[in-house]
This record gives sequence, C-alpha cells and structure tokens, in this order.
Amino acid sequence: MSILPILRFPDARLRRPCLPVGTVDAAVRQLAGDMLETMYHANGRGLAAPQVGVLRRLFVMDPDWKEGAPAPLAYVDPEILDAADAQHTGPEGCLSIPSVPVMVTRPEWVVLRWTGLDGQTQREKLTGAAAICAQHELDHLNGRLIIDLMDEGARCAASPCLAAMGGAA
Repeated sequence: MSILPILRFPDARLRRPCLPVGTVDAAVRQLAGDMLETMYHANGRGLAAPQVGVLRRLFVMDPDWKEGAPAPLAYVDPEILDAADAQHTGPEGCLSIPSVPVMVTRPEWVVLRWTGLDGQTQREKLTGAAAICAQHELDHLNGRLIIDLMDEGARCAASPCLAAMGGAA
C-alpha cells in the first residue's frame, strides 16, 4: 500500500465529473487500498478517487473509525437510488480544502447502489455519518465541492482562506 498525494483546491481535476470504473480488477483493488491508507494517514473519514488525481467513480470511507475500530469501505460506480425528504445540516470538512469547514444541508438518509471490490453489486440504506460521508464523496465524483454548497454570506467569510489556497468559491 502507498500513501498518495491529495489534490488541493483549486486543482482543476477536482471539478471534473468522473468516468465509470467498470470492471473491478487488481488495479482497482490496489487503488482502493492506497486510498484507504491515504485517508487514514490524513485523518479523514472519506476520500474520492479524483482527490488523488484519478478521474474514476470510486470512493472509500470509514465514517466512524475515529470513535471505534476501523471498518473500511470501498464503493465502485456508486449511485443514489433514493433519498430522504428530511434534511440534516451540519459541518463538513474536506481533505482537498483543509481548514475550511462548511455547514452543509443534505438528506438524512440515502439508498446507495455500488459495486464492491469483490465485483458484486450491493445496495444499502445509509444513515447518520455514513449517509453524509457518502453524499460528500459522491459530490466529488460529480466535480462538486463543499464550497459550492455554501450560502453567499459563508462564501464571503471563507474568501480569504480560499484566496490563500489560490482560488475562490
């Protein structure tokens, strides 16, 4: 396993929609393992392939590892099939935009379908931190960042931080 460099905003690759992975092979499993090692090393809860410069629909997450034992998960070609009408608003951080927490509103739960590293299609209703994390990482696969979800006042307040990173929201 290897620790991969994490792209930082305003790198243009973070804004590109990703292509499907397709077949899960040894290279995809290796990438997922490297991404998990990178995520844990960076003290994150999730990491999407575009954040390490790979423009494919793959993300990894372990939303609760900081509160207990690691439970690493990998999602290949994920898609949301259904989502709650009820919303949750809370702070989110991003390894590609460090030190810029954002209040984000998202559905409280989602039904996700994906291919596992074993090549099998899976489907699960995610709630709580897992639902929030999966939606955040799916945004990355679609070229969307948490700063895109900020209201105008928050964007203005964060502008000095974003400008220091070389970009603006």
